[in-house]
Amino acid sequence: MSISEKLQPVAVSFTLKDHTYDVLRAAILDMKIYEENADLRLDERQLAESLQVSRTPIREALVRLAHDGLVEILPRKGVFVRRLATKDVLEMIVTWAALESMAARLATEHASARDLRELRKFAMKHSVHAARAELEEYSEANIRFHQCILELSGCALLRTTADQLFLHMHAVRKRAMGEDDRAKRSVVDHMGIIEALEARDPDLASRLVREHTMRLHDHVRERWTRLEGRGAARTKTDRITP
Repeated sequence: MSISEKLQPVAVSFTLKDHTYDVLRAAILDMKIYEENADLRLDERQLAESLQVSRTPIREALVRLAHDGLVEILPRKGVFVRRLATKDVLEMIVTWAALESMAARLATEHASARDLRELRKFAMKHSVHAARAELEEYSEANIRFHQCILELSGCALLRTTADQLFLHMHAVRKRAMGEDDRAKRSVVDHMGIIEALEARDPDLASRLVREHTMRLHDHVRERWTRLEGRGAARTKTDRITP
């Protein structure tokens, strides 16, 4: 299903420009942009028809999304949701690991007992999705778990810096969650992180969060790079086959 088919008409006109941007950003966030056959092209005319608005707010929204690094506007080719190369994905995951690791350290000091109880309750509630292999639901909860740790750090700059990586981290985690039984392992890791936070152990909490995210890094490096290599080999074979 293309992004245009998922959109609903815009109902509010007095914030049309901002609303159009918000709707398109949310729709891109909902896409599985790292799936092999993802449709990344955004058709300006179809978007305008789906939202029942003129093309002007669509163009303005796409320019903002390009400025955010979420789409690419290619002259004479069109507009495409931006997908990072695997090398860049790996660097992004390392950066996220560093940010969230520091956030966990700070959270051991700044998070209240009530905050941590709510975090545990949230993790327990959504772990059932992983157990039942309801990966779409658990994937969203997993991403929210990591956002919570950043919020509990009490450091606004950490959160806003991580927000710049969020779209792609969200999409990478959505794809990886369904691979190699990572969902069930994620539940175990999350509970260990919560226990370290509750124990107010900054070194342990920081290390567990970093190791958890770096396992995602290793998974992407080993599996995605291998798949890319196979795809490149198939393409080369196709080119030389008479």
